[in-house]
Amino acid sequence: MKRITVLLADDNTLVRRDIRKILEREDDLEVVGEAKNGRQAVTMVKKLRPALVLMDLAMPLLNGLQATRQILKAVPATKVLMLSAHSDEAYVKEAANSGAMGYLIKHTAVDSLCHAIREVHKGNTFLSPSIPKHLHKGYRKKQMD
Repeated sequence: MKRITVLLADDNTLVRRDIRKILEREDDLEVVGEAKNGRQAVTMVKKLRPALVLMDLAMPLLNGLQATRQILKAVPATKVLMLSAHSDEAYVKEAANSGAMGYLIKHTAVDSLCHAIREVHKGNTFLSPSIPKHLHKGYRKKQMD
């Protein structure tokens, strides 16, 4: 079985550690690196070429939206799943505009994290269940444009 390689990008060390623990329990998921800011995430993606980046929205030096744009320009095959504490409609729309294939709210992520990674890796969009339904259709449309 080919494993899905994942880069974790979050400025919070505890969050990265906890996510790594969750993903390491899965046979088909492999954490290949951790970035503590957006610039480091871009550099690591260019070097490691992960299948997917789990990207925090709010990070120093380069936020998750800016880092996502740069990553997708440099390595278009890499998919990005945005992870955020913010569920505001504007943030969800900005993530879609940046090219992220999914958006997970941190407080609901544990239940959906591995499923979301697998779905985004397949090329599907994934939004946290708590995101209003009217945004789902718009998010999918952005990904098809």
